Amino acid sequence: MQDRPLPTPIESPVLNERAGSRIRHGFFTRQGGVSEGLYAGLNVGVGSDDDREKVMENRARVAGWFGLPVEKLATVHQVHSPDVFVVDATYAGERPQVDAMVTTVPGVALGVLSADCGPILFADGANGVIGAAHAGWKGALTGVLENTIEAMVSLGAVRENITAVLGPSIGPASYEVGPEFVERFLGHDASYEVFFTPSSKPGHAMFDLPSLTIRRLTDAGVRAENLGLDTYPDAERFYSYRRTTHKKEPDYGRQISAISILR
Repeated sequence: MQDRPLPTPIESPVLNERAGSRIRHGFFTRQGGVSEGLYAGLNVGVGSDDDREKVMENRARVAGWFGLPVEKLATVHQVHSPDVFVVDATYAGERPQVDAMVTTVPGVALGVLSADCGPILFADGANGVIGAAHAGWKGALTGVLENTIEAMVSLGAVRENITAVLGPSIGPASYEVGPEFVERFLGHDASYEVFFTPSSKPGHAMFDLPSLTIRRLTDAGVRAENLGLDTYPDAERFYSYRRTTHKKEPDYGRQISAISILR
């Protein structure tokens, strides 16, 4: 690997402590990359209209932080599904249409992209199993978090040993939704009413996706932490799909959160 400037991600002290020294993770911001204009910074979104070479350089910088070549930065084609892909020793860069990955294989970084949806990194350091999930409202509601945990258990993780950390995602002060959205959630579980508060717009509500995510994780029997980073108001550090929409910009970048078992 050539020498290149490396970005500095946000780390969870809780995950570092519980995962142990063999597992490394980072919630990367938009800082430290080469993209310009709307995408300024560390845009890793191959689905964006950003210059492909710049995106690949940004991805190489993320991989380099883990001491890995870019082809060992595993990401998927995220489709807001509850589905999980098991990365094994044959991994060769495929991008299946799923929203989570798990592995026991050292030397590959599992990365999920986000721009308001929740990136969640998982680790059972004692048994050497890691995971990464992308959970917007649809993924969280339909089971991507629980499915990631189950996939880790199938690889040898112990549920009580798993730590899950939610990184930068849209916060409750920034996420206004309409009545049909609220009805969908209450139809699923009436107790989900606690995740909504009235907004200033009649019939609308503010939605607390991070709290829903943490509740689903803790109900699944793992230790869960929310870093409390709201993507919407923090344009200096984070890309945000909703902020881009409100500003009527034509496209947006994606930040990445990743985790790896060191060789």
